[in-house]
Amino acid sequence: MDVFTLALYIVAAAGLVYSAARDKTKTKKALRIAWKSFSNILPDFSVVLALVGIMLTFLTPGMISTVLGRASGIWGMLLASVVGSITLIPGFVAFPLAKSLLDYGAGVPQIAVFISTLMMVGFVTAPMEIKFFNRRETIIRNGLSFAFSFLVAAVMGMVIR
Repeated sequence: MDVFTLALYIVAAAGLVYSAARDKTKTKKALRIAWKSFSNILPDFSVVLALVGIMLTFLTPGMISTVLGRASGIWGMLLASVVGSITLIPGFVAFPLAKSLLDYGAGVPQIAVFISTLMMVGFVTAPMEIKFFNRRETIIRNGLSFAFSFLVAAVMGMVIR
């Protein structure tokens, strides 16, 4: 465990002790709410983690770096953007997945465009969005989000090396 993670655990534990000292009833209620949230997220999180584990079993670091590595250039970014645009993964799963892909040799710009399109472009949710807004606004929002994802990827590629 690194120092930063340890510091976060210490701060969280100190906050919990402080909260319990101030008001035990509210602290117990907050812990019950937190446990309920955790148990609601756990099944989905477990399935996605299992799928990521299975995927990383079959995809070697060489394959990932070839398809999504820095050398894959714009083609890797386009592939990552298409996958990100059509995939519906919650953020709490997407970021650990991105870290795993980076560890396996994916490039920073490719993962940045993947995460950006995943969070901002909603191909799967577009029909619902069209019902609430309209087709024109949905297309404009998704198109601008898609384009902006490449700007984010370019900046991330320059900042993080």
